[in-house]
Amino acid sequence: MLPCRLREQSCGTLRRLFRDRMHSRDSRLHKRPYMLFIVRNKRKINSIMPQPISQENLDRALTLLAGRLDLARSEPTRLVVCGGSALIAMGLRQRTTKDMDVVALMNAARELVSPDPLPDFLLTAAGQVARDLGLFEGWLNNGPSRGEGGLFQMGLPAGFVGRLTEKSYGQRLTVFFIGRLDQIHFKLYAAADQRDGAHLNDLMALRPSAAELEDAGRWAMTHDVSEGFKMVLRELLTQLGYESVAKRI
Repeated sequence: MLPCRLREQSCGTLRRLFRDRMHSRDSRLHKRPYMLFIVRNKRKINSIMPQPISQENLDRALTLLAGRLDLARSEPTRLVVCGGSALIAMGLRQRTTKDMDVVALMNAARELVSPDPLPDFLLTAAGQVARDLGLFEGWLNNGPSRGEGGLFQMGLPAGFVGRLTEKSYGQRLTVFFIGRLDQIHFKLYAAADQRDGAHLNDLMALRPSAAELEDAGRWAMTHDVSEGFKMVLRELLTQLGYESVAKRI
């Protein structure tokens, strides 16, 4: 048996330990709902993030777009698509993209026409598809051929139409995807003009030959005739290991 004083001290110590432990437990319990609240909100934020276009949903997006055009009884639309979406559709690159770039439209006579501006009925239908699939707003756009300095306005590569691949999505929507050679032209120009690593990665994934890069370089210089752009283009080609091409253009 402990002396009375020691027993009282020990009991007091045990009571303090018990009280401290309960206080710590209560504090954790009070914090827990707050932490759960943050996690729930984080999941909600992630669930509404726009979805990129990929191999899995590209055809679905265009099929839904065609359906929307059918419901609205719109006039037939023929899109000429470049960029990441065309790379995906043609199996030239496995990646995702946030949008679908329309470089030109095609009329009933199969002649290319400017996509600036895109028809209102097409943009309305595309907006509905964006909400249906959770795509980025403006996923269908004419960015590459917008304004006086656009690709269509400044001139497309020779033989461009003959290299298009056609795919029908019904009576009111046909999409023409650009070919590999034209991707090389556009990607080289964009890599030099915008100094964007994504365009450069796409370009190298296409494994261009020296002859293809020379043709693409000469075409790019018709879009920007400045000496500054020519210097940047030559430097880029040299860094990529095509010094002989850089000297010839």
